[in-house]
Amino acid sequence: MLAMKKVVLLAIAASSASAFAFSPRASVGNSAAKTFNVPAVSKQFPAKTSPSTSMALSSTGGAAAVAEGESGGLAETLKVGSYFALWYLFNIGYNIYNKQALNALDFPWTIATIQMATGILYFAPLWALGLRKAPKLSAADLKTLLPIALCHTGVHVGAVIALGAGAVSFAHIVKASEPVVTCAANAALLGEVLPMKVYATLLPIIGGVAIASMKELSFTFLALAAAMLSNVSSSLRGVLSKKTMSGKKIGENLDAQNLYAVLTAMSTLILIPMMLAVEGTGFFPAFKAAVAAGSFTNKSLSTLLLLGGATYYLYNEVAFLALGKVNPVTHAVGNTIKRVVIIVASVIAFKTPMSTGSIIGSSVAIFGTLLYSLAMNSVKK
Repeated sequence: MLAMKKVVLLAIAASSASAFAFSPRASVGNSAAKTFNVPAVSKQFPAKTSPSTSMALSSTGGAAAVAEGESGGLAETLKVGSYFALWYLFNIGYNIYNKQALNALDFPWTIATIQMATGILYFAPLWALGLRKAPKLSAADLKTLLPIALCHTGVHVGAVIALGAGAVSFAHIVKASEPVVTCAANAALLGEVLPMKVYATLLPIIGGVAIASMKELSFTFLALAAAMLSNVSSSLRGVLSKKTMSGKKIGENLDAQNLYAVLTAMSTLILIPMMLAVEGTGFFPAFKAAVAAGSFTNKSLSTLLLLGGATYYLYNEVAFLALGKVNPVTHAVGNTIKRVVIIVASVIAFKTPMSTGSIIGSSVAIFGTLLYSLAMNSVKK
């Protein structure tokens, strides 16, 4: 009962904000927060990439893209609601399947590679059958995307290692500190100086993560370091996207979904040699041992790995659809609630104990990320 009360307290950290997000004050304007962290592109130097590609390249302050209007009525509302529901559902599924696979097989690099490669099984048939226009990229285009793909690889493998080394809830608490890294990277590499009110919102994030880390019952330095690697990679991915893609036309048919597909394919090729260098082929005897122990069959363990990869790719695919339909305030609140939902779901699924200090720290940090997103959106208006 006490554990459930703590979970409820954590959920309250985001619930009050949801009413604000869907109120009339949440005006539809530039969609400033999407999937990759790219600072806003100057109006004097607009990016030549398509609007949907710009959405794929932005997160806590991304390239401006025109959001859809408020018209559409009930049908449009239901469509957006279904996108968000699937985004949350696939995200929860991924975190649970991923953690179960990592508990069974302590090979995070191999599992990360399998998950990344699984996405190819989704988009390659769409391209081959003509259901989605395949992108056309030159060698120069691939060279432009390579640094971004390297960072994309770091985002994923860092998160997988963190989820394997500690509790799912703790990994997401640390991931909430990404805005701190983003501000530092933008200042150091782009010379971007933000208003003081934006930097002020970083204080609760830093303080909350610090409190949660000190009080986390499943704390490990590996989980902390890996989650921070994911944060740094995500921030650098945004900076590199801004520096290398703004003002350039990258190939043909490179919309948001195809850009993510191309990065997935490139990251898979990057991960394979890294996986072999770090873990070798030890995954295969470990797989056989897990089956021999009786906990899994060949089919059930293979299915678990494939489900982890499928839900990883699909939650990102649906995120593009969901985030392209809403205004910045709704997106900020949606992202905040998503993180709370994942933490709560993982606590329930894995019966992870969380101390009162960890609950308080994570709530403060997550609320800080909401304030940061709202402050960034107000700056760009």
